[in-house]
Amino acid sequence: MTPTHRRPGYWLQLALTLAVCAFMTVPVVLSVLAGLTNNIFIGLESGLTTRWLAEVWSLYRNTIFLSLLIALACLACTLVLGVPAAYYMALRRNRITRLIEELLMLPVAVPGLATALGLILLYGTWQALRTSWLFILIGHVLFTLPFMVRSVLAILSAIDIRTLEDAAASLGASRLQRFLTVVLPNCRQGILAGALMVVTLSVGEFNLTWMLHTPTTQTLPVGLADSYASMRLEIGSAYTIVFFVMIIPLLVLMQALSALGARSRKYVPEAVPAPAVAATPANPHTETRHA
Repeated sequence: MTPTHRRPGYWLQLALTLAVCAFMTVPVVLSVLAGLTNNIFIGLESGLTTRWLAEVWSLYRNTIFLSLLIALACLACTLVLGVPAAYYMALRRNRITRLIEELLMLPVAVPGLATALGLILLYGTWQALRTSWLFILIGHVLFTLPFMVRSVLAILSAIDIRTLEDAAASLGASRLQRFLTVVLPNCRQGILAGALMVVTLSVGEFNLTWMLHTPTTQTLPVGLADSYASMRLEIGSAYTIVFFVMIIPLLVLMQALSALGARSRKYVPEAVPAPAVAATPANPHTETRHA
């Protein structure tokens, strides 16, 4: 069907899609342009500059490195805790594991400020921990762990991991061997999807971090809010550009790894069973003669 003969519904869907894209991207584009403009109140006529980016880097570069450190540490913690937990729940689907799964979702359902307040009440008296970035890490792990568990659990439930486990056990594989050689390769896509969510959520988490941070443990979102509240809008917009420059390569890399894993699973050669050969006599006439 040529473009001139497309139905009106096609053009309506296209217009709606473009409108949604514009609704989501235009504010981001305007924020980026504000960070590159000499004077936001005059507009682009005032000229473009990178001096705001330089000021952000000089004032807030420590927040960038700290955010990356917390995000990577959070990813490591959720992998160590979340993948075995999802494996256990996939093997034993009963009321207890379903209750555990629902309890894991509480930090997502409860407002981040409430979770942070609970952490302060529980660990706030430990001065060394309260003033350390590890305190923020605890909050990020609580918030992101359900996403890792859910992603891996969905994959393990779809591939019937119990049957694969029984087959590996029948060949003499131990529990650790089954986990390393059967479970992990089969849930790789779930791990990558969970890792993508964990890293992006950790880098962009504000509510928890705002309550848990100290002046020496300020992360990217907190620094962004601080720059918008206390300085010129150009500084805050330039900070947004730095945020995008940091997070977008991470997203692209993890999406590429996920796509690569999907292609490798798609093109794995499967064993083709040999065609069944009918038991027909080689020389029918001879068989008839003997009969």
